[in-house]
Amino acid sequence: MHFVAEERPSYGQEASHYRKLRVWQEAVDLAEETYRLTSAFPKSETYGLTAQMRRSAVSVASNIAEGSGRQSPRDFGRFIAIAVGSLRELETQAILADRLRLSEVTAEYFDDCIRLARMLTRFHQHLERLSAA
Repeated sequence: MHFVAEERPSYGQEASHYRKLRVWQEAVDLAEETYRLTSAFPKSETYGLTAQMRRSAVSVASNIAEGSGRQSPRDFGRFIAIAVGSLRELETQAILADRLRLSEVTAEYFDDCIRLARMLTRFHQHLERLSAA
């Protein structure tokens, strides 16, 4: 699997190379989708699930970006693991929002979460192989 949408600079060569990572791009897309979804939640959830889901979604992309600035693939991998945890939080919160009928959480939204989880897992495995070499 290719992890970058474009030609990737060597590790650490460019400070913003994380923007070229497909996994980061997908995470940003999911965060944007989450903001749209939660904007339909009732005002009573502003400080509840709305804030929690937005924070979790932003955390996924942010941890990918932060990890890319670390000095080793192993360190980067730790941040990818944190991103996976944030994504699992987001999925759980979306399930709850759907069950509470705060908004209709589509099957496509959950599919996007699953696809991103797979991408993160493969990327984490890739970084583990790099750190073992």
